[in-house]
Amino acid sequence: MNDIDAWVWWLIGAAALGIPLVVTAMPEFGMFAVGAVAAAVVAGLGFGAVVQVLAFVVVSVALIAVVRPIAARHGRQRPQLATGVDALKGRQAVVLERVDGSGGRVKLAGEVWSARALDTGRSYEPGEEVDVVDIEGATAIVM
Repeated sequence: MNDIDAWVWWLIGAAALGIPLVVTAMPEFGMFAVGAVAAAVVAGLGFGAVVQVLAFVVVSVALIAVVRPIAARHGRQRPQLATGVDALKGRQAVVLERVDGSGGRVKLAGEVWSARALDTGRSYEPGEEVDVVDIEGATAIVM
């Protein structure tokens, strides 16, 4: 074991940290693995064990301090590209059959949808343009 250089041990440690990264999907293990690679580089340049450990700690802590808050912020954001029924909310539709509180039909995004008025006392006549405020199942809620 004494024949193996320190930089090889650091690379083995980096690979070992990569395994729980893949298994658990916890990015912190990846940051520690990068710290181990930095320590391997320092060891390859001939520095002692204290400098190697310092490089590992400094790089790992710096990555956790910088990358983790950015990743957490991005994880909380909603996707900017709306898809599915979310993409239909806020669009305009043309009334095909009278729409009131009990139902009707509209043409929305090139398709015919069942619809009902948001305000149950209001009705919309064929040819009128309405705004889609929500989608409930296969029914567009319009106003």
